[in-house]
Amino acid sequence: MLKKLIFVAAIAAGLFFLSLKIGLNLSQALSISIFSFSILGTLFFWSFRLTFAFLGTSVLLITQTIDLDNVVKFSSLEVILFLVGMMVLVGLLKDSGFFAWIVSLILRLKNLTANKFLIIISVISGLLACAIDEVTSIIFVVAAIFEICDYFEVEPTPFLIISVLATNIGSSGTVLGNPIGVLIATKSGLTFEDFIIKAFPVMLLCLIVAILIVKFWYRKPLAELDRKMKELGANDMLIKLISIPPEKELKIGLSIFGATLLSIAFHHRLEVLWHLKPNTVLLTIPLISSGLVMAWKWQKARDYIEKDVEWWTLLFFLLLFAQAGTLKYTGATDVLAKKLAGFAGNSLPVLIGIVLWISTIGSSILDNVVLVAAFIPVIQSFQGLNLNLQPLWWALLFGGCFGGNITLVGSTANIVALGILEKEKNIRVTFFRWFWVGLTVGLVTTCVVWLILIFTPIYR
Repeated sequence: MLKKLIFVAAIAAGLFFLSLKIGLNLSQALSISIFSFSILGTLFFWSFRLTFAFLGTSVLLITQTIDLDNVVKFSSLEVILFLVGMMVLVGLLKDSGFFAWIVSLILRLKNLTANKFLIIISVISGLLACAIDEVTSIIFVVAAIFEICDYFEVEPTPFLIISVLATNIGSSGTVLGNPIGVLIATKSGLTFEDFIIKAFPVMLLCLIVAILIVKFWYRKPLAELDRKMKELGANDMLIKLISIPPEKELKIGLSIFGATLLSIAFHHRLEVLWHLKPNTVLLTIPLISSGLVMAWKWQKARDYIEKDVEWWTLLFFLLLFAQAGTLKYTGATDVLAKKLAGFAGNSLPVLIGIVLWISTIGSSILDNVVLVAAFIPVIQSFQGLNLNLQPLWWALLFGGCFGGNITLVGSTANIVALGILEKEKNIRVTFFRWFWVGLTVGLVTTCVVWLILIFTPIYR
């Protein structure tokens, strides 16, 4: 552990002196060095990521690289509050049995075949990730997969991997699917409608491509499942499984959540109608809804805040955003943006490729929120070069989501699902068992996005 820490510190120090040598000023070099130290510390010491976030932000303040007012400004508190509100709503849905009801609907399908099961878990995984978030959705889809595979006595690993791949792709479809969607929306000015029009169709296309790939890749496990289904029959399974009807409390919970989604979907129009600043409705609607939930379920309100809100993760995000904002504050990202633009010859298609593939490869080895937080100030700095930034934002979104499919640790959904598999079934997935299928799906879907962003006029 000490050797790794020395290695991280050495790289951060090397970047500091290298930055000075190429002409950056002291504040710019220090902001790059400390941010790199936090990023590398997170990568090598994941369990201590909040420690590095605390220490890095403190050093930036003590050295006067940034002041307290700008730390608050760049911490993206509006994004944090949005996520808090949505987490409370998800807690309500869990409490009211929504996810158990969804699982029961999947399990009660008639004439279930292996191919139908593949399509169902892929589509459900993708759409649930769009509507809620990738981590919550994968937990409940995995429960359904275990139920089916246990009954038919087949290994669940291939189907779990399929569902995670679909979840990561689906998380790019709306603002809600992944924290990076909220972050990009608030920093770029993109609305929920923009995501529905421009991100959701691309997500669906890439989901279809992924289904075709995994259908071929896992043809043997699918054939085995098909054989077992014909032997045992779906009717026997349906008798065995428990049906969970939607209760009154579930209907109320769904109504609140549906009204929240509808308000978020039309937030831009409501903001224009009521003469509010951009994203005001987007960021406050979850707080209003969660406030009503806590008033309705006042006896469980404290549990929603303490147990369903991931404070550890949110604090990490908040301080990481502040450190990334320091790069913008000192002007370091302006220098980097000019160098990238110069390398690309100010060509937008080349820049789209650079942003897309850096975010794809980067998010395969590092948490996508970390990567996106670092890249947002760079893209904002392209504003001064008279470039259309919109395709770059989409490149960052899709790269950050799709790159998570490449490795075991590429996204939080991967880690959660594999943790459940190991805990419940005592099955450990090796790096290369995941890597080859993840790499294939990740590269092919990213290439599809690359072609769409370059050649489709709506993104230019």
